[in-house]
Parts: sequence; C-alpha cells; structure tokens
Amino acid sequence: MEIKKTSLFKLHQDNNAKFVEFAGYHMPIQYPYGIVEEHKFTRSHSGIFDVSHMGQLFIYGNNDLIMDLEKIFPLNLRDLKINHSKYSFLMNDEAGIYDDLIITKIEKGFLIILNAACKDNDFKILSKLLNNKYRMVLDEKRSLIAIQGPKSVQILNEIISEVKNLNFMSGKWFIYKEEKIYITRSGYTGEDGFEVSISNELAEAFTKELIGKGAKLIGLGARDTLRLEAGLCLYGHELDKDKTPVEANLKWAISKERMQKGNFIGSDIIIKQLNDGVNKIRVGIRPEGRLIAREKTKIFNQSDLQIGEITSGTFGPSVNGPVAMGYVEKEFSKKNTKVFLEVRGKKHPANICGLPFYKKSYVKGVNK
Repeated sequence: MEIKKTSLFKLHQDNNAKFVEFAGYHMPIQYPYGIVEEHKFTRSHSGIFDVSHMGQLFIYGNNDLIMDLEKIFPLNLRDLKINHSKYSFLMNDEAGIYDDLIITKIEKGFLIILNAACKDNDFKILSKLLNNKYRMVLDEKRSLIAIQGPKSVQILNEIISEVKNLNFMSGKWFIYKEEKIYITRSGYTGEDGFEVSISNELAEAFTKELIGKGAKLIGLGARDTLRLEAGLCLYGHELDKDKTPVEANLKWAISKERMQKGNFIGSDIIIKQLNDGVNKIRVGIRPEGRLIAREKTKIFNQSDLQIGEITSGTFGPSVNGPVAMGYVEKEFSKKNTKVFLEVRGKKHPANICGLPFYKKSYVKGVNK
C-alpha cells in the first residue's frame, strides 16, 4: 500500500525533515535542530505541528443526531454550546477504548477529530452505530495544523485577527484568503495553542506565514515528549480497546449526568468501575537518576512482584529528567510509592508520582 503524504510534505522536505512512516503517512519525526531543541522552542516560543494525518470527521444532523451520539459517547451533548469542544472516547461494550477524540459542536452538526491510525475504523463503527442516518464526511481535502506555545496567540492573531478571543476548548470559523478555516484553541503539548483546519491548497501558504512570523516547524518526536510531560495519553500506548477510561484515570472526561444515568456504550462497566474501583490504573512514574524506561518495561514492587508495565517513557527536557507513564495495580498507585523498573535485566528504583510532570499553560476565561 502506498504511503500517503500530507499537503505539507514538500515544505517538510525543504526544511530537511527526517521522516518516518506513521499511521500510513510520511511524517516528520524531527528537523536538523533536534528533538530537545524543538521541544524547548515550543515551550518558550511557538511550534508548528503538521497533524493532517488525523481524521476530520464532519457529521451533519439535527436533534436526533444529538440523541444518537449521546447513546455512543459518555457526554452531555445537548448542553454543549455551539463552537465548544469536549474530549471523549469511542468505546466498545466492555468500555474498552477504540479511540480517544475531540468532539466540537458546530452549526448543523459536529466535527470530531480522530487519531490517524484509528480514523478509518472509527468511521465504519460510527456509520454502523448511527445506521447511516446522517451525512458523514471524513474530509481528506482539509489539512490540520497545530501551533503551540506561549507566543502562538500573538503570531496567529497577526494572520487571523480575533483568534486571541477564543477560550480554551472553543472554536470558530474564520476567513483566510477568502476561504473558511476552522480554528479551535486546543492542542496536545500542555501549552496554549490552536488547531487550524484549512484546505489542502492553502495549508502551505498559511504555514509559511506562521514561519515568517517566528514560529518553527516541529516534528512528531518533540510532540511525543511534550505530551508525555503534560501527562497526556497516546492511543496505542496509554489507551487501547482493552483499557477503560476509568482505568486510564480519565473519569473527569465523562459527564457527571451520564455517570449516573448511563445509557451509552460501555456504561454498565464504567458505572461498576466507578462504584467498585478498578484493579489497575494509569500513573505517572519518575525513575531515579537518568534511566529512561521505555514502553513494555516491567514494574515491580519492593517484594519483587510484577505490578504493572510502562506504556510511555522518555527524557523530559522541561523537567530535566526521565518521565514515564504506565499502569500499576491500584494498591501501588499512591504518590511516592517506591517501585522498581526492569531495564536490560537490572531493576532500577523509581517513584509513583502525580500527573502532569509539567504544569499545563492552557488559557481559560479570555472573554469572561
């Protein structure tokens, strides 16, 4: 099968990107200045991320659509305001996660941002669950560009005035070169930032304008270190079809009303876990010293019994040390619990800690 290219592929080439195949796409993993510098630049200034491989699913319908989607997602969509977004999950009957996603209420329907590796399967699942009653468009004609970091609002506002008025997890249609683009104030780095849905034809010109105003292209390598420092989950690592939102320590994303009433896919399991607790749970882990514990590293307790496994681990440039996330048995999930990580046959000390490792800098209440 041919590997796909995003509309910014040539721009990445021109900027000497190193590419990897990711979710069936040629994607930039890093640029010549390297992952650590890209990471630091995003935290201190403004980074541009090509996330056009992700799915942009538009579903159009009326009040029936809202009721039908509420039978699928654990959200109160009736009270979600137009142009506001929520984080959620597409789950199976056992409350395992097919995908995590961002759903935004737009006029005449919803825009759902799906993970790249999951988007085609998500489309099939949702089409079936909705009985093909609604117009659904997985729009391949639009690119998705994220601009993240403390200078992002200033840079983007010079190109699209009024974006500074958006609140976190809200969006709006704007005009760029006589075309409609949709911008949400959101992201995946722990920084203030925006995600811009724009036609493939305009994506390169738009990105070049961002670069001209001081932002830099950043690869998937730094995107991963940034999200890990911010304690954010990556599908296929922290989340998969065998883990539930409660086990993933994401129950905050389930509407309180839905916790009580249920009536969504997987709700029986979710409510049972909320009432009875879970056997395993996602935690933050700080290895002692400079050890980096990668995915699949086994976690042991002080009695040398395996109690879990690392799902993501890296060096955190902003915290100047190694960071990791993983699942452990619930009884070992308290902060400051001493654990041991098995790397290359040796066990190394580490401590369970709270998340995030790096304090998020989201902007709220701009208009209030």
